[in-house]
Amino acid sequence: MTSFGSMWDDLGEVGRAPSGGYRRFAWTREDGALRDWFRGEAARRSMTVVGDRAGNLWAWDGDPDADGPGLVLGSHLDSVPDGGAFDGPLGIVSAFAALDLLRASGWSASRPLGIACFADEEGARFGVACAGSKLLTGDLAPDRARALTDADGTTLAEAAAAAGHDPRHLGRDDEALRRVGTYVELHVEQGRWLADGDAPVGVATAIRPHGRWRLDLRGRADHAGTTRLADRDDPMLTLAAVVQTAREAAAALDVVATVGKVVVRPNAVNAIPSEVTAWLDARGLPVPAVRQVVAEVGAAGGVDPVEESWVPPVVFGAALRDRVAAAAGGDPGPAPLLDTGAGHDAGILAAAGVPSAMLFVRNPTGVSHSPAEHAETADCLAGVEALARVVRDLA
Repeated sequence: MTSFGSMWDDLGEVGRAPSGGYRRFAWTREDGALRDWFRGEAARRSMTVVGDRAGNLWAWDGDPDADGPGLVLGSHLDSVPDGGAFDGPLGIVSAFAALDLLRASGWSASRPLGIACFADEEGARFGVACAGSKLLTGDLAPDRARALTDADGTTLAEAAAAAGHDPRHLGRDDEALRRVGTYVELHVEQGRWLADGDAPVGVATAIRPHGRWRLDLRGRADHAGTTRLADRDDPMLTLAAVVQTAREAAAALDVVATVGKVVVRPNAVNAIPSEVTAWLDARGLPVPAVRQVVAEVGAAGGVDPVEESWVPPVVFGAALRDRVAAAAGGDPGPAPLLDTGAGHDAGILAAAGVPSAMLFVRNPTGVSHSPAEHAETADCLAGVEALARVVRDLA
């Protein structure tokens, strides 16, 4: 299992932030270094790397055009701001390590085997999560993708071009999709279900629906020291009502809602803001409950929330799920089943009709999207072994 440790160490300092977390955003220098790392690991295993129209990378052992469709493992390498080390990279490192384990045992696949590195899964820079897989499957329109902007006003088209990817090619890629017969993604668990149990690896049953909405709260800029309270039109007060309503409505309807990103203009200590833009993340079941939370938050802000993304509930196919759980669990019996509220590329592919499954590795902290995210080495290696058993069974 030494390949896992060496790969993990190679990734360790790429994009590390002073917080101890990572800032690995799409189409940046750090993203380029990560993509080069992926190409290097594929080359070391004599795998052929090809890109697709959406900017995703695919490393192939075998020819999926001649002998496919193949079995694909994978995840992503980008992060949220100050995110943890495991969210995304664990899946790609584990995929390469599982292939190493199988080759060392003398096993060879009867179908092409691929490892995917999906672009911009977190949406941290341009605001749309799973952008790479959504573009690939046609769930994100190319014109909309090209026009997305980051906090500095740089468009996704400009950033992709600067990184060497022609933005004119962005869009659904049927040729790349045809190569994928089955997709299996390993991911660190982003919660406490496995931590509170006794199994290091679990298998996903479903992804709960989730979406992001933008609220543009208008006010009037003025002097903080000379304007009477009664004369102020302060959108920060509206923001406070929005945040409180999101929490109260979510609790009442048994879903989750978060206002986690805010932009204040002009953002000066001695100025009353002219405008606050806030983003609401809401998730859960049933779908009408999530929609009701959004409506109540919009009413509290006096605005119509602008939907920037929505992913409906995804249920992974039972036959593939149970087969993966049986293989992943090994001798003790099938791996435990759990659902998740976090979005993943596997969910986008499943919704597009690609047979997909997910494995989760135990996270003892239960924390994710934070430097406190963690997985013990023994559990990571158990995940590699479980993934290798799944590959042996499916390929």
